[in-house]
Amino acid sequence: MSQQVRAAVFRPDDDRIDAAVELLESLGATPVADPMLAVEPTDATPEPAEYVVLTSKTGVELLAEAGWEPGDAVLCCIGPATAATAREAGWTVDRVPDEYTSAGLVEHLAPEVSGTTVEVARSDHGSQVLLDGLRDAGADVHETVLYRLVRPEGAGKSAVMAADGDLEAALFTSSLTVEHFLDAADERGIREDAIAGLNAAIVGAIGAPTRETAESLGIDVDVVPSEATFEALACDVVETAAPTYHE
Repeated sequence: MSQQVRAAVFRPDDDRIDAAVELLESLGATPVADPMLAVEPTDATPEPAEYVVLTSKTGVELLAEAGWEPGDAVLCCIGPATAATAREAGWTVDRVPDEYTSAGLVEHLAPEVSGTTVEVARSDHGSQVLLDGLRDAGADVHETVLYRLVRPEGAGKSAVMAADGDLEAALFTSSLTVEHFLDAADERGIREDAIAGLNAAIVGAIGAPTRETAESLGIDVDVVPSEATFEALACDVVETAAPTYHE
């Protein structure tokens, strides 16, 4: 890489932020780890249903720790990371959509869920698109909140760096990471400067919903990967920020 790329990453403060830092370093970037999400479990478990939908690795891990089992339910996971964690727990994963989004999951399940019961188990910030889409497809849908997502105390060093013009890239992996970043900037009285700093950098959003949230709040999004995974996001953002990094 011929230029420095300080890249802010906002994944939860667990193995995901560690993996994100390692990946960015392997791409030649300088990671700025600033977790914007912390998990508060509710200790709830899914209600019995013919289909069970899980939308995150975190949800799978909490259910596995609680000893929950899918039983005879058709187990649906929103993407490969969630599915891999479910398989590691010893569960059979029956459905994974081609598009790793709520809309993609609805499209995948819509032809078969009419007249069935569907349990959606996820965080308190899940997209309404999933519930509405499955109901429109004729399913009887119930939602269980497995955990709440909150902003960690002290988060926001990346907002300060953005406001000071010290970031070349930022990688947003959910609408909530965008909102928490701006909340942290607000607390410091630097919201407009932080947005200006992001708009002078390369901003990546993992998918269309995250992009729409960022743009609605005044943040210009430069990169949305074709595959909604962190690896694809990181590769595309770093390549856009420093096109010579492959050389």
